[in-house]
Amino acid sequence: MKKSGNEIIINYSPHETRLAVLQGGRLVEFYLERPKDRGLSGNIYKGKVARVLPGMQAAFIDIGLERTAFLHATDVYETFDEFEDIAKDGEDEAREKQSRYAPIQDIIKEGQEIMVQVTKEPIGSKGARITSHISLPGRQIVFMPSDDHIGISRRIENEKERRRLRDIVAKLRPPGSGFIIRTACEGMKEDDIRSDMDFLIKLWADILKKREKTPAPALLYQELDLTLRTIRDIFTNDVDRLAIDSTEEYERAARFAEDFMPELKHRIELYEKEEPIFDTYGVEIELADAASKKVWLKSGGYIIIDQMEALTAIDVNTGKYVGKKNSEETVLKTNMEAVKEIVYQLKLRNIGGIIVLDLIDMTKSANREKVYNALKEALKGDKTRTNILKISEMGLIEMTRKRSRESINQLLCEPCPYCEGNGIVKSKDAVIMEIYRELIKELPKRRRKITLYVHPVIAELLYGESEHIIEDLEKRFKKGIAIKTLSSLHQEQYEVV
Repeated sequence: MKKSGNEIIINYSPHETRLAVLQGGRLVEFYLERPKDRGLSGNIYKGKVARVLPGMQAAFIDIGLERTAFLHATDVYETFDEFEDIAKDGEDEAREKQSRYAPIQDIIKEGQEIMVQVTKEPIGSKGARITSHISLPGRQIVFMPSDDHIGISRRIENEKERRRLRDIVAKLRPPGSGFIIRTACEGMKEDDIRSDMDFLIKLWADILKKREKTPAPALLYQELDLTLRTIRDIFTNDVDRLAIDSTEEYERAARFAEDFMPELKHRIELYEKEEPIFDTYGVEIELADAASKKVWLKSGGYIIIDQMEALTAIDVNTGKYVGKKNSEETVLKTNMEAVKEIVYQLKLRNIGGIIVLDLIDMTKSANREKVYNALKEALKGDKTRTNILKISEMGLIEMTRKRSRESINQLLCEPCPYCEGNGIVKSKDAVIMEIYRELIKELPKRRRKITLYVHPVIAELLYGESEHIIEDLEKRFKKGIAIKTLSSLHQEQYEVV
C-alpha cells in the first residue's frame, strides 16, 4: 500500500526496532536499533585518558566500551570569534567555524578524568568519536553548557522570526551558556521555550551531580531510544503520520508526544492490521533492493554500488538504454538520471566517507557541467554534509559525505565467511591445484593410502576432467588416494586423512 506525503513507520519488537521514513510512499531513510547494541551517539560519559598522541594531536579515552574512544584536540578547546548561525543538518548541528586550540599534551594527561559526549558511533574497527563540548538536545532548542553562543537553524528563513527567537533565548539563558534554536522552535511562544530550557538546565545539573559521585569510566547520561529520539527530532508539522505496530510502544510514544508536542499527538497512529506493517507500506521490498549492488534506472541504465572499507565506488552504465538521437545525448541523459538516483541511494543506504562516481564519459564540457550542477542541486536535499570536486576529464567525481552511523549494509549484513568479505571465491581449478600441491607434501609422509574429503563440486571434477591429476600422484608416490564427498565443506575447503 503506497501513501503520499511524509510518513514515519515503526516496526517494534522487544528485540529490535526498525524505523522507516517515507516521502511520497518511497523509502528515504532507514534506522535500526537493538537493545543489545543500542546506539551511543549523544551519550555522555565520565572517561579516563588512556593515551595521549601529540603527533596526531589526539587522545584515546576509556569510557567503558570495548574500544577506547577518539578525542581530537579541536574537540577539547574551541573559541568563537563571533556569534554565527549554525546550520542544522537533519537536526544535527553542522558547525562551520575556525577553531583555535592548544596542543593536546598541554591540555590533558594520561590517567586524567574527563567528561565527554559521543558525536560519532563506532564504525567497523574504529572506536567512537567524542567531544568534551557537551550539547543536550530538547524539542525546540539545544543546550550547550560550555559555549557562550546562540545559533539558529538556517531552515527558519523569516528574518523577523529569527530576531524574535534570538531575543527570547538571549533573555532567558543563564550567563555563559549557549543554545541552538532548532527548526521546531519556529512560531513557539516564550513559555514553551522557557519550559524546554528549564528541563535541559535541570537535566544538566543532574548529570553534574552524577559525575561527582561516579568513578570513571561510567555512563552519565544515555540518549533517548530510537522511537522517542525520532519523535523529538524529526516528527514535525510536515510529517503526516507516525504509525507504530505495537500497542505498548504506541502508548509510550503518545505519552511522550503529550508532554513535548501535544499539537502533533493526533498524528501518531496504532497499526492493527494482520499484515506486517513493513509489508503494507512496501518497505521490505525496498530494503531488499537497498542491499543490492545493482540499481536499475527508469531509462534502462543502471548503477553499481561497491562499498569497500577505504571508499565507495559507484559506476554508471547505459545498460538497456540506447537513446534516440546520438550517443552523446544517450550518455548525458543516463548520467543526469544516475546522479539523482545516486544521491537518493547515498541517503537511503547512509553511505559515508570517500565516494568516487565513475560516470559515462562525455565529450562536451557543457554536458559535464550540466551533470555536475545536477549533482550539486540534488545534494541540497541531503541533510548530511557533503563536499564534491569537479568532474575530471575521465568522467570521475570525487566527493565526501559525513559518516555518522553505520550504513544499511553494515546494519543488515556481515562479511561472507567463505570469501572473507572479498565478494569472490577461489576458482575450482585453483582449489584442485592447491589440493595437488598439498598432496605432494603429504604423500611422502604417509605409509598407506590416504582419503581426501572434498566438496561435491570438486569431487565431480576430480572424477572427471581432472582425474589425471590424481592418477599421476598415485603413480608417482605408489600410494592410493580415495576421494570422498562431504557437503558440509565449503568449495574451497578439503581434508586429507
